Amino acid sequence: MKLSELLHPGQILLDLKESKRTAAIHEVAALLEKDEGVINFKGFYDELLARERVEATSLGNGVAFPHARTDHVKRLVLAVGRSVEGVTFEAGGEKIHFIFVIGTPRRMVTEYLALVGAMARLLRNEEVRVKLLSAQTAEEFLAALSEDPEAV
Repeated sequence: MKLSELLHPGQILLDLKESKRTAAIHEVAALLEKDEGVINFKGFYDELLARERVEATSLGNGVAFPHARTDHVKRLVLAVGRSVEGVTFEAGGEKIHFIFVIGTPRRMVTEYLALVGAMARLLRNEEVRVKLLSAQTAEEFLAALSEDPEAV
């Protein structure tokens, strides 16, 4: 599954207002509240937070992937928020600039692992992160994610 099939401009927030982890995750997750792939938003969000409490989902390089494998979504769903100033995640005090909220049906483990692996490889690239930070519109953000030959 391609990133461009999962992520649309309405699921991209380029100016996160929140600066604390849980509030920022909620701000991004809220982009999925009306998504047709989400069966029960509250259930999905509760599982997302429960997973985050077990272990912060910061990957390094200013990127975090809060996620939940849950029966509250019927297909992979994805939303992203960007904070130029950075969001404080407790783990190591690192500032997070990109929060990718992912919901995956429990049965789609292989697809989930492929998506997260490809996104992690893509976001390790500093040039890609610089383009994402400087994108002026959601469409530019999507284009920056999609122009890499290894893009998902």
